[in-house]
Amino acid sequence: MATPRGALQPITSRSVVEQATEELRRAILAGSLAPGGEYSLRELAGMLDISFIPIREALRSLESEGLVVMRPGRSAIIAPLNLDDLHGIYRLRRALEPEIARRSCGLLTDEELDRLDAQAADFGARDHGMADIYDDHHAFHLALLAPAATVWDIRVLTTLWRAAERYIRIGFGQLDPDPAEHERRGKAHADLLAAFRTRDADTVAAAVEQHLARNEKIAISALS
Repeated sequence: MATPRGALQPITSRSVVEQATEELRRAILAGSLAPGGEYSLRELAGMLDISFIPIREALRSLESEGLVVMRPGRSAIIAPLNLDDLHGIYRLRRALEPEIARRSCGLLTDEELDRLDAQAADFGARDHGMADIYDDHHAFHLALLAPAATVWDIRVLTTLWRAAERYIRIGFGQLDPDPAEHERRGKAHADLLAAFRTRDADTVAAAVEQHLARNEKIAISALS
């Protein structure tokens, strides 16, 4: 069937809404826009030097991710850090990630595991704080699960990882001054890869659950 003329427009650049969403998300996850802070939409539009309308659309997207709370009128609150929310995030992660890992461990190639080994070693570098490695850390865990993950698995996990990121950045950031923490971080990911190399589903699921439990414990420290 022919497509009606004018039904679709050529894509020439990323939309202002998409760019605003990405920049606001980055600032929230990095803590530049602090939890609990309230901002008028015009204030945020002024910070980004754009009009009011794309800010409103961007904030609606971020509200669906649990990162902001829209207020009656024209303002938004950066979602506060909350212990119940954190437990809820990790409850859902524990329901999803070990199960996907069970299936993924038999599908990952040795070459991919070798590549991830090199990445895990970099996580232990003393000059790399959590803020420096977080994007690579996210990609590392996605790579471990990707062979068995559906599009919807990845959508849900990405939302949960973003929701957890603020807690993780703060909690691990408090540990960054300790050189031993960097060594532990590298070893924790090397141990996770060693479990995947066994190709044993029970071993892998247990390792993922243990990894999540430790991360949740450290993330909780962000609330103290």
